[in-house]
Amino acid sequence: MTTFDILEETYFSLSSNKVRTALTMLGIIIGIGSVIAMVSIGQGAQSSIESNIQSMGSDLIIVQPGAPKTQGAGVREMRGGAKSLTQDDVVAIQKQVSLAKAVAPEISSRAQVTTKGKNTNTTVDGVTASYTDVKNLQIEEGSFITDQNTKSFAKVAVLGPTVQTDLFGEGVNAIGKTIRIKNIEFKVIGITKAKGGTGFGSQDDMIYIPLTTAGRYFSGDQYVTTINIQTIDSASMTEAQQQVTDLLLNRHHISDSTLADFNTMNMADLVSTVSSVTGTFTTLLAAIAGISLIVGGIGIMNMMLTTVTERTKEIGLRKSVGAKKRDISLQFLAEAVMLTFLGGVIGVALGWLVAFGISYSGLLQTSISLSSVLIAFGVSAGIGIVFGYYPAKRAAALNPIDALRYE
Repeated sequence: MTTFDILEETYFSLSSNKVRTALTMLGIIIGIGSVIAMVSIGQGAQSSIESNIQSMGSDLIIVQPGAPKTQGAGVREMRGGAKSLTQDDVVAIQKQVSLAKAVAPEISSRAQVTTKGKNTNTTVDGVTASYTDVKNLQIEEGSFITDQNTKSFAKVAVLGPTVQTDLFGEGVNAIGKTIRIKNIEFKVIGITKAKGGTGFGSQDDMIYIPLTTAGRYFSGDQYVTTINIQTIDSASMTEAQQQVTDLLLNRHHISDSTLADFNTMNMADLVSTVSSVTGTFTTLLAAIAGISLIVGGIGIMNMMLTTVTERTKEIGLRKSVGAKKRDISLQFLAEAVMLTFLGGVIGVALGWLVAFGISYSGLLQTSISLSSVLIAFGVSAGIGIVFGYYPAKRAAALNPIDALRYE
């Protein structure tokens, strides 16, 4: 029996009952489409988060406070929850860490911000002039916080584009206007360029004020919530991180590094951690969607077993005129594989359309990789072989005499 004969017989067999064939394929279509869509969502989310993190600055070390462990205590307090980093620590890092190119401390908090008839709740960040260089922040209009603003405890603010829109509306120039942060008036002197992205403290949805002003009016002390350190290059990041750790341990009189009242993390570690988490999330989504593939495979096996029963006399007749077990087995296996292959093609198209629709709607950026498409095709073919093997083997094992007598 030639390959052409098998394909021709497969076509006639599947097209003889189009409704049943279509319903059987539907399970595979939904399964493959779900896997493609879920993987694209996971990969798109991973890419978006990584891009957002990297946009915060390159060659960056982040130092945040953390309560030290004490005997009998529970887990360490969450990063940023304690007060252990001071502005004197910032000065020490600037002077003594040789691999530090720039240092940008922050005093960050959430606050209700109001203007005439409008309000928003957002992050208010006390920063210095070096913040723009360290965090790759650019100004769209006006100017950023200056050293003079910091020295004079100036009540000036730089708005992210999202905050500007929330407070003043689309297209309104906010430069020179007044806002109130916790009932204290601030004059708007600049607007930052849009960076996009969500999560991890989007810089588009922030207000920047002088560090000293934030310390005087909001925190009321000399503590900082974050110290951002830009190293001279990527190769120096690990060594610089160690220098910062050793310096702060010495300044805080801590001999055991496991009891440190601060945490350090570089951007490479953060990106790696996020990639690992989102990768696991993507795998979980694909696994959940893959369950429908198993259901689809069972549907194919059910159809093929039904087909074997319906075509028992045909099988007996073909075997009586010389067809071998191998020919019968190949015929039914080819039908199962063809069902899954066609379902896989349609499923990939469906998954691509769903992913494109999600991206087009702006809900989330998706990313379809060639590997996910190839894996989808491979899985669909594998399902056809696995779930088509038993019906094919059962058909090939029929006794021709019993098959011819079958009613």
